[in-house]
Amino acid sequence: MNFQRFRHWCKRKKWWLTAAGVLLIAYYFCLPRHLFTSPTSFVLEDVNGDLLSASIAADGQWRFPFSAHVPDKFEKCILTYEDKRFYYHWGIDPLAISRAVRQNLRGSKVVSGGSTITMQVIRISRNKPRNIWQKIVEAVLATRLEFGASKKKIIALYAANAPFGGNVVGLEAAAWRYYGRKAEQLSWGEMAALAVLPNSPALVHPGRNRNVLLNKRNQLLNKLRQNKTIDSITCQLAKLEPLPEQPLPLPQDAPHLLDRFRQDYIQQKSDGPTRIKSTVEAALQKNVTAIAERYHSSYKANGINNAAVLVLDVETGNTLAYVGNIYNPADPELESHVDIIQARRSPGSTLKPVLYAAMLNDGLILPQTLIPDIPTQIAGYSPQNFDLGYDGAVPASRALARSLNIPAVRMLQMYRYERFHALLQKMGITTLNKPADHYGLSLILGGGETTLWEMCGMYASMARTLIHLEQYHGKYDMDDIHPPNYQVDIQRPSQYGLSKDGILSAGAIWYAFEAMTEVMRPGEELLWQQFSSSQRIAWKTGTSFGFRDGWAIGVTPKYVVGVWVGNADGEGRPGLIGVSTAAPILFDVFRLLHTGSWFTTPYAQLRKIEVCRKSGFRASELCDVKDSVYVPSAGIRSGVCPYHQLVHLDRTGQWRVTENCESPQFMQHRSWFILPPSQEFYYRGKNYYEPLPPYKPDCIASLGQDRAPMELIYPRPNARIFVPMEIDGQPGQTIFTATHRNSAGKIYWHLDNKFIGETVEFHQMAIHPPAGKHTITLVDENGERIEQSFEILDKERETK
Repeated sequence: MNFQRFRHWCKRKKWWLTAAGVLLIAYYFCLPRHLFTSPTSFVLEDVNGDLLSASIAADGQWRFPFSAHVPDKFEKCILTYEDKRFYYHWGIDPLAISRAVRQNLRGSKVVSGGSTITMQVIRISRNKPRNIWQKIVEAVLATRLEFGASKKKIIALYAANAPFGGNVVGLEAAAWRYYGRKAEQLSWGEMAALAVLPNSPALVHPGRNRNVLLNKRNQLLNKLRQNKTIDSITCQLAKLEPLPEQPLPLPQDAPHLLDRFRQDYIQQKSDGPTRIKSTVEAALQKNVTAIAERYHSSYKANGINNAAVLVLDVETGNTLAYVGNIYNPADPELESHVDIIQARRSPGSTLKPVLYAAMLNDGLILPQTLIPDIPTQIAGYSPQNFDLGYDGAVPASRALARSLNIPAVRMLQMYRYERFHALLQKMGITTLNKPADHYGLSLILGGGETTLWEMCGMYASMARTLIHLEQYHGKYDMDDIHPPNYQVDIQRPSQYGLSKDGILSAGAIWYAFEAMTEVMRPGEELLWQQFSSSQRIAWKTGTSFGFRDGWAIGVTPKYVVGVWVGNADGEGRPGLIGVSTAAPILFDVFRLLHTGSWFTTPYAQLRKIEVCRKSGFRASELCDVKDSVYVPSAGIRSGVCPYHQLVHLDRTGQWRVTENCESPQFMQHRSWFILPPSQEFYYRGKNYYEPLPPYKPDCIASLGQDRAPMELIYPRPNARIFVPMEIDGQPGQTIFTATHRNSAGKIYWHLDNKFIGETVEFHQMAIHPPAGKHTITLVDENGERIEQSFEILDKERETK
């Protein structure tokens, strides 16, 4: 009977239930998912959460992103001033509303609104005209917000979005704009002054109406003393604190990293918070910036306006300091807005250690293998050493330490630039996005463009590979090859497992870093030796063509430091050389860091073999002096020494002989270190070199044609030569160079079968042939003959 009666009642009250259900659903959905959609400032914090840089929001307001943390002082101040029963109501305070009604009626005007903190959050988010109807709507929405959010979050929403005068929105922005500190560091007097601002932000502004602001602040301090939040002494001291003056500029300690974050945020179309905690260490950032600015003050006198410094942690790849440029927006000549760390620039010689490691990795060379250093022309490309000199032949490690260009080009020719181009891409260089043929052999001398960000990332990956070798029990993890990172708590998904092979072997990397510790330049050896005695650093400098870019990159087991110096607009300047501009900054930055111990020698990745001391190749049976050394594992496949040959001397040891002119029983057989004539010509000028004895006069007639006592050093076979005009308008000359094993030998020169002169001892001939193809012929006193073709390019044809 009761059930039937209930059904009957439901039928009669159905419309009431429907209406209630509709109202309930409307009430549930009346609150938007996001209360605040206004744009926020981009905020960059250091690894400890301290502010590094911030930019104004898109609508011109200083409005920091929402933070769930509200300082305890602000919570106590704002609740005492605005809503002392905040934790006891559901969004509406009946007592406050009744009090406001009485005050308004008594004063015949609006004296108090009776709004709770929750209602004020709703009012700020809606930004509607203030009237009775809107007040009712705010009250309803406030109760809904109370059901959907905690009290702590409601206070945080208020603190993040309340107006604080002018274009300052939110407590965090106000603390920095008015006091130059984060909110947690404000005193009771400072916090009280900020707490009263949202009540009347248009009237009470720190820059004016100071008496009104002072009275409101002191009244709040009195209330805090009365409710025993603070004691009387604290209250008195707080009242003595000065009020804030005009708004202060926000810190700009890492403006270029902030721009990088903003660009990444836009490119990724992110809808997350515009605040990140970076991996940058604020103290180091400021010190590195000071170093860059100190050097810039002297470089600017030479028209060098820009510099950039990047410091990375090797283990993680995290960015510890990011100085993208000298930052002085007031000076337009500096182009402070350009982030040089991300700008594509010619890297000069800074890729040479990677090539050295790659060739060691493949067994193409050993650490001390002699590399030719002679005038070179390859398919019309003629590299030059920085000092325009030649060594004839130089050990590979020494060529790297001295940053010699010609040996580097010859090594790249041996390794093949296509392979090197692919290797750099595997190592994280993405900016070399044109086909390898576009760069050719000039790639090793800075013929491509890359960024300081990627270069430092590549060297950090190499160092990371080396320090993880023991941890991975002699294996490699391709995940160690990754770009730098500047955000905290970025997780890199593992894509690879451990492997017995890496992109570059640990032994090859270790030898490359060892060679980089011996970097020296003529006239500066003492300076760098003094530095290396205090800290061991693998470092490499680079200078681009036209003196446009000066580079220096240093590596230790803990840190990678990269420095760039130059002009953002690409203008070259005399003296803009990596070793004299970027390297001093590099060393001063390393003095701020505790580099620790050196890389452990990876003996498990090395093999002990015998090498020829003079040539650096694997020793053959003819090598007279051998050394047992550790080399990368692939070194056991490298070639044997080609420079030690067995020579036959007469019984006196003064003449070379053959079996056609000397009986074998009277011969002496000796191993002799013999370089090709072109290498010997330059090598003997800088090294002890024992030349071959001349042939015995009786034996000359029996010599074959394969013993080539002379060689044409320049030009090379089938060279194409462009000869510029002299200043006076006359055709320029080309200097042809040859060498002869007999230091007193005479060479007769012929151009197109016409005799043009003779030389003794120093064999150079200046000629100026017309445009077209020609033949140069050299004949010595013994009738030995060299013939070579070349082409002189016409100026108009070369221009086309």
